[in-house]
Amino acid sequence: MKLGDFLNSINYTKDDVFQEDTEYVTKKYTPFIINRFLSYFPDTIIHVNEMNRLSSLDKKMQYDYLRLAIRKRKRFSKWLKEEYPEDLECIKQYFGYSNEKAKQVLDLLDAEMIAEMKEELDEGGVR
Repeated sequence: MKLGDFLNSINYTKDDVFQEDTEYVTKKYTPFIINRFLSYFPDTIIHVNEMNRLSSLDKKMQYDYLRLAIRKRKRFSKWLKEEYPEDLECIKQYFGYSNEKAKQVLDLLDAEMIAEMKEELDEGGVR
């Protein structure tokens, strides 16, 4: 059982995947991830908000509510990820910093200093 199986069941097929091996499926179902995915769409945001408000409900009940309340439709979206500037990777490698620390230092360095660090880190070769 994968995340896509749950989402496909809620969005399009409307088949009850909890009818199979209930204990195994209950372990695999993660309401937070399902709610996060469905929150990207205007027609599902109200249902997701309701499930967030009633997060103490049983996983099966949350799944059934979403499966039966949301209209049948194919929904696709890219998972939003934080993008990091190219200079951030250079700072991390040069100083050995984490993402958070490198973000703090990025504002303190000017383009000339970053260019010098890139030059020093350059290992040569064909790219």
